[in-house]
Amino acid sequence: MRIFAATPRYIQGAGILSDLGKHTSRLGQQPFLIADSAVLTLLGKQVKSAISSAGMSLSIAEFPGEITHSIIADLTEQAHAHGSDVVIGVGGGKAIDAAKGVALSLDIRMISVPTIASNDGPASASIAVYDDQHLMVDVLQLKQNPDLVLVDSAIIAQAPLRFFLAGIGDAISKKFEAEACAKAGAKTLFGAQVSHTGMAVADACYRLIREHAQAAVTAVREQRVTPEVESVIEATVLLSTLSFENGGLSIAHAIARGYSHLPRAAGTLHGDHVAYGLLVQLALEQREPAMLKDLLAFYRDIGLPYRLAHFCKGEPDANEIQLLADSSMLSPSAARFTPKVDAAQLAKAIMLVEQLEV
Repeated sequence: MRIFAATPRYIQGAGILSDLGKHTSRLGQQPFLIADSAVLTLLGKQVKSAISSAGMSLSIAEFPGEITHSIIADLTEQAHAHGSDVVIGVGGGKAIDAAKGVALSLDIRMISVPTIASNDGPASASIAVYDDQHLMVDVLQLKQNPDLVLVDSAIIAQAPLRFFLAGIGDAISKKFEAEACAKAGAKTLFGAQVSHTGMAVADACYRLIREHAQAAVTAVREQRVTPEVESVIEATVLLSTLSFENGGLSIAHAIARGYSHLPRAAGTLHGDHVAYGLLVQLALEQREPAMLKDLLAFYRDIGLPYRLAHFCKGEPDANEIQLLADSSMLSPSAARFTPKVDAAQLAKAIMLVEQLEV
């Protein structure tokens, strides 16, 4: 069995936030906005104007910063009290996931408006839920992908560069993770085989990044939108989602999950962890040294981490490497690899990555 999942409508371009009202009115008439205080300060007036231009009023809830089951329940209660029939998540991944949680709870339409491109969450049906200690405790699933993903590339280009880089880190692994899942006979999130479409999209995602990332990073550093920036945003927000939902996640994302247990990773970004995790996966696959060196040089040139020391000053010791390996094995993604690996093999691969020369 093969299942292909995707958002029904993806719209990307500079300045398209002004069209939000027009697109929202096709999905509902009582929109409920979820965004954090910084996003409301930055974009609140534009969003209100866009919604009012379509003849609708907007109910607003401030996202507190972490997505927990209790926060979802509280936001759901607010949306229900307003009689909302469509929820709009504006901001980073957690604010958008909170909006997804409300949509799931009330069975209403959902619109995703990312202000950063640090991961592929905006177009995904997945909802990552955390506890008060910021550890992931649950992954929920919308009945379908967001009804609309609206990506204003001018807003993305004005965000701090570190988020753009993290998006590249999260997306660049998808080709290799989909290949690993297919080789292992692993199922996708939908219990289906890895599809040829998922594999093709994952390959396109990787090629776009390798071809355009360096020029795109230079442009974003200068807060400019260029064709290269548009290409990389499409890869990191849309194609990356299509890749993991229809292809699957493997060791690279298992390592990323393990990073949540490392003190040195506090305050660092998921995409950075995935980028490092890809190197570990490729080491496990015993890829040619030339291939690994080429990828390390790419990481170095655009600014992605390729050493544990890049996440915090100081070299890791054997205990920390073992902690990363042990914690990574807790992720379901660790099982989507053949031959099966254990923590000792992961630790050995991590040590190999630490010794690679650029």
